[in-house]
Amino acid sequence: METREISKSSTDRLPEAERRRFSRRSVLSFAGAIGAATPFGIFGAARALTTPPYIPSDSLICRAAASGEELQGPPRQIKLAWNANAACTVAAPVAKEHGIFAKHNLDVEFFNFGGSTDQLLEAIATGKADAGLGLALRWLKPLEQGFDVRLTTGVHGGCIRLLGSKAANIDNLEALRGKAIGISDQASPAKNFFSIFFAKNGIDPAQEIEWRQYPANLLALAVDKGEVQALAEIDPLPYLWLKDGKLNEIATNLSGEFIDRTCCVLAIRGSLIRSELPVAAALTRSILEAADRVANDPADAAAIYSGYGGKGSVEDLAALYRSHTHHNHPVGAALKKQLVLYTDELKAVNVMKKSTDSTKFAERIYTDVLS
Repeated sequence: METREISKSSTDRLPEAERRRFSRRSVLSFAGAIGAATPFGIFGAARALTTPPYIPSDSLICRAAASGEELQGPPRQIKLAWNANAACTVAAPVAKEHGIFAKHNLDVEFFNFGGSTDQLLEAIATGKADAGLGLALRWLKPLEQGFDVRLTTGVHGGCIRLLGSKAANIDNLEALRGKAIGISDQASPAKNFFSIFFAKNGIDPAQEIEWRQYPANLLALAVDKGEVQALAEIDPLPYLWLKDGKLNEIATNLSGEFIDRTCCVLAIRGSLIRSELPVAAALTRSILEAADRVANDPADAAAIYSGYGGKGSVEDLAALYRSHTHHNHPVGAALKKQLVLYTDELKAVNVMKKSTDSTKFAERIYTDVLS
């Protein structure tokens, strides 16, 4: 088991006792992982730099803590799969570094998962992992296959961006009609989201857009060489590429009617929920509390994520987190409504089966562990 020190920047705000207790973190490579995957908008860089931290006005966390049984006995060990390359999963390391998991009597081990989404969901369903963080638009299609995995909360919105080439004068959706867009894979959440977005804006994503696949870190180079006229990817890479001045931000997954949508979600093994509901509730509360902490102190979250190898400077990552909506984490009827909408939209662009009943599907894949 490989362990490493967390950077001082991510721990120096903790009390001395917590620093001693949480000074070393286990970050494990998930068995069977293959390659680097990104299983996972804003309204421009100016907003990212000026939007103030969000202060939770709702009593969701307090109500959640009061609604379920607190864990008793020794800390319950949990294996949580995440992708360290995806900035949007920052709630997990924040919960670990600030002792939020420990406060809820959990001992959480991270698996840095690099395999396919189907492998991840199978790993959770079969108990190789207990839970995972990822993007709804990556997971809904494989969840249609019937994995025994349940979503318990949304975590935040934002982090998927569509960037166009300034050299090719790509600065709006219409300019991309008949053009090529670079993506990291053909089932990426970026392709899924912007297929929906194009369709809603009168552009056929299958007939009028060419989607070309490249390794994620080469997408900007493909635009620069003129092989594609735009790219669609999840943070942090597209946010950082904007700083080079060669790309326009055309849209994000917070644009227009999607401003209140969640993208990142928490999934927990169905058998764990059925047999140990308080454990599932404690994990869900921990992630919600950590998400609020990211919203309130994005600089602290950036320092922590940087300590786990996150790309970009702490200043850039803090600005990135200000552009996300980590204060917005729907549960209950609100999350089910969003899952129904996403399912209907994915059916409309031929990602999910037309025969899938969106309402029944949302009921099947979501479980309320907090009430």
